[in-house]
Amino acid sequence: MAEASSRPLPGVVDDLRFAPHLLKDRVVLVTGGGSGLGRSMAYRFATLGAKVMVGSRKEENLRATCRSIEERGGEAHWKVADVKDPKACDALVEAAYEHFGKIDILINNSAGNFMARTEKLSENAYRSVVGTVLDGTFFMTQAAGKRWIAKKQKGNVLSIVATYAWTGAAHVVPSACAKAGVLALTRSLAVEWAKHGIRLNALAPGPVPTPGAWERLIANQNFEEAARQRIPLQRFGTHQEICDLATFLVSDTSSWITGQVVSSDGGEWLVGNTFQELRAMPAEFWEAMEEMRKPSSKGTPSH
Repeated sequence: MAEASSRPLPGVVDDLRFAPHLLKDRVVLVTGGGSGLGRSMAYRFATLGAKVMVGSRKEENLRATCRSIEERGGEAHWKVADVKDPKACDALVEAAYEHFGKIDILINNSAGNFMARTEKLSENAYRSVVGTVLDGTFFMTQAAGKRWIAKKQKGNVLSIVATYAWTGAAHVVPSACAKAGVLALTRSLAVEWAKHGIRLNALAPGPVPTPGAWERLIANQNFEEAARQRIPLQRFGTHQEICDLATFLVSDTSSWITGQVVSSDGGEWLVGNTFQELRAMPAEFWEAMEEMRKPSSKGTPSH
């Protein structure tokens, strides 16, 4: 299998908008760090001085992320992990402690999503998405949190959700259910674990072009243009913009913010999310989409 490129994704640049050592000596663990926004965030944190641990299911992608960081003088380590498995989550957190001696920040980014008629969803498709997004976030957060509490260390958790976590969304029901659960988890633990010095927040990106995930959610060019036009700012987001917001939320500049969800979506959720138009699609459209999805019909995670 050909190795993935070690070059950073388009839109993630080295001219930073933050102090160059903002995250110096911090250890950041990023799930889904082998591709997409996870890889972009891992790269960004490293350019700000953080030591980065990345985990996902594909070794070649993790190696590529680490090379991107190391080629620019950063420090990174990786471990293959499927976050649906609580033992794998615990092993990933333990590997970070063994390699770096600590974890300061956890980024729950692993995700899976695709468009579907809910009545046609298989049990495996549903369980794969919810298992990755909701269960994986819980298992990772618990694995990190119990160590922070036992060691009397402060901690910081940022979970990537979606704006439909609080509105719901037709045709991506497993993801909507899971993201809503992650948001509830974030708010609940922000109160329960505050006494331990642990902060938890969520970031809700709008549509950001990302290879793989984008193709599963944007059916065709016409649908893409319609999605763009419904965003009040009339454009999609960039990796740079999401990384900027993530950096703020995990840094000490937001030290009094906890239990919050911050959206970066060009105002999209205020007028309704992209998937609303799918209600009018005929059966033939869905049959074609289902045919295209057959190789990944179990809801393959996007990161």
